[in-house]
Amino acid sequence: MLLSSFFSLPGAARAQTTAPAAGSIAPASQAAPVVTVPTDPEAPAGAWVLVRTIALAQPGPASLDRRGNLYVTDAQNNLHQYGPDGQPLNTFSPPLPGHTAQIEAWNTAKVLVFYDDRQQAVVLDRFLAPLAELRWPDYLDGQVRVLTLAPDDRYWLLNESDLTLRQFDQGQKRFTITTPLDLLIGRSRPDFRFLREYQNNLYLVDRSSGIYVFDNLGNYRKKLPLPGLSYVGFRGDELYYLAPDGVHFLHLYTLADRLLPLPVTRGQQVLVGEQYAYVLTAAGVQVYKI
Repeated sequence: MLLSSFFSLPGAARAQTTAPAAGSIAPASQAAPVVTVPTDPEAPAGAWVLVRTIALAQPGPASLDRRGNLYVTDAQNNLHQYGPDGQPLNTFSPPLPGHTAQIEAWNTAKVLVFYDDRQQAVVLDRFLAPLAELRWPDYLDGQVRVLTLAPDDRYWLLNESDLTLRQFDQGQKRFTITTPLDLLIGRSRPDFRFLREYQNNLYLVDRSSGIYVFDNLGNYRKKLPLPGLSYVGFRGDELYYLAPDGVHFLHLYTLADRLLPLPVTRGQQVLVGEQYAYVLTAAGVQVYKI
């Protein structure tokens, strides 16, 4: 599938998709191959149209919801909500101080905020009004490293203390799925940074070695050899991530990889919506029309 069907930029580089040969997706015991499609050297660079710059010193974790709204924290751990074009909408200030480790807005009706220092999850509605709180020490003997909210409102989390991937049902107040990861990780030292369920798969980002992929029952499927990542986003049938040479778009099923150069050189994180893209820098957020 051509990247232009998802990411239409005036004059953007075009490349033909070359799918991997049949059977090239690795079994669970191996890393899945990634097919790199070279860009056309004769094509002009992609054009990003800057529409707004949001001044926000040292922005922290950020996320997009399915309506295209942007959620990003500031240095004081306040959560800011912006419309797709970067217009400010709402702000949530936590009643207690805490370090915001993760924002997850992909759920259709809720926004999850995870404070790792006090091991607490706060769920907000789409206007950033608090709905619920969950203290993990009340249910878990260990340390939650990354956390996400599943489409059925259950939680997926990584217990760093015993290296298990677990699903928690808040209605039943119990863990329903536990997947040990020690055999997968082996002797390596993982550095887990991000977790999200998407299209019935669960993606666990390990900055040290790559992305572990599980099904929605916690069964291990494969590993994508993409070390050095702290965040991945999803758009259509593609996973995207920021690399030194630009934004890579990896097709989830063919594993074809595409590169889109960035308009700036100091981006810390990139989020891509349907009509806008957001580049986080040390000084704030740049909103681009795509």
